[in-house]
Amino acid sequence: MVKDKQTVIQEFNELVNMSAADLESWLKEGASESAGWSKSDGSGETIGHESGRKIIEILKKNPSRDPDGYEPDDVDHMRKVVAYCKRHLAQEEKAKRDPGSKSARSLKNWGHDPARE
Repeated sequence: MVKDKQTVIQEFNELVNMSAADLESWLKEGASESAGWSKSDGSGETIGHESGRKIIEILKKNPSRDPDGYEPDDVDHMRKVVAYCKRHLAQEEKAKRDPGSKSARSLKNWGHDPARE
């Protein structure tokens, strides 16, 4: 069953616990580039790294996180972020125990810092 827009927005705002500035700083670090699956376009960028850039755009465009301030494309990406974070948080306890793990670095690319829980 597909989650409704309001649920996606609420869960996104709960799971994305990094600010746009924090996420921008993180994505500039080399460690952010060494976690996750590479895109198929040959750029060398990971899917999560690209997602992080989209999350920054969403956060900057709507800093107050007003539910009415998101466009359909934003909500589509937010849905992916929620699904990724929930799946990985349920599967990977290591991300919470080891902030330097690949799991933790990957989650940070998706806007969730497991050390902040």
